[in-house]
Amino acid sequence: MTDAIRHVVIRGRVQGVGYRAWVEHQASLRQLEGWVRNRRDGSVEAVFAGPEAVVSEIIAACRRGPSAARVDAVQDEAGRSDLLNLREAGEGFSVLATA
Repeated sequence: MTDAIRHVVIRGRVQGVGYRAWVEHQASLRQLEGWVRNRRDGSVEAVFAGPEAVVSEIIAACRRGPSAARVDAVQDEAGRSDLLNLREAGEGFSVLATA
């Protein structure tokens, strides 16, 4: 059961540093559903769904990011369940194409 869905946008030096792969790995470790993608404005966007405490934990981790990243800001807001429909069919967590 999904307790929380959060939609986040991470800004800083977050493209070209393995940030999406890191997010995918962190979400998989925590058994979260959702997706991550680069945005044309240089930010990274993600949706996380799962137990509220675990979703909060990954958002806190996103504020640090992988070692090569520099996170300047994380915008965090409630997500809608229809955002989960953007995942690749059959995947719990997807890395999506740049939007």
